[in-house]
Amino acid sequence: MKIAMIAGSNHSQSTSTALCRYIGKVLESKGHEAVLFDVYRKPLPMYTNDRDDSEHVHVAELRRLLLESDGVVLATPEYHGAPSGALKNALDFTGFDHFNGKVVLSVSSAGGAVGVSSLQQLQTIVRNVHGINCPEWISIGADQRRMNEQGEPEDAKTRERVQRTVDYFVSMIEKFKA
Repeated sequence: MKIAMIAGSNHSQSTSTALCRYIGKVLESKGHEAVLFDVYRKPLPMYTNDRDDSEHVHVAELRRLLLESDGVVLATPEYHGAPSGALKNALDFTGFDHFNGKVVLSVSSAGGAVGVSSLQQLQTIVRNVHGINCPEWISIGADQRRMNEQGEPEDAKTRERVQRTVDYFVSMIEKFKA
């Protein structure tokens, strides 16, 4: 299975992007292909209907990745109770063709305890582009955001939560593909 992962932070040391990378390692350890699109490293123009940016190299790459994927992971920091503007901008370049019938796992990292508000808003966006929300999600906050040198969460319960949630996400993709 090919999983597209969109890391929607505009910060070089983003913990939501680090969590996304860890999820990618977990997916790959289970035999799946995980492809990360990091909007910090591949910036997109500001979305507008006034011009056609479909030929922009990063826009084209993002769209192609989503079209080729079997499932999607959306990762965001939580800013003021919402997903990042960078992730929302990336999603504005996509639509039904990119998400229709695909299972989507929402992931967040918050400076406080957890980032539930951003996850709820991501799930609303996913519904509106006809994606299928994974009822499980992952949100890390405070000390859970610490990663070791191998890029794994230092917190054992967080590692366990990621493993369990990724297993559930993959099983949903398999069921909906059948």
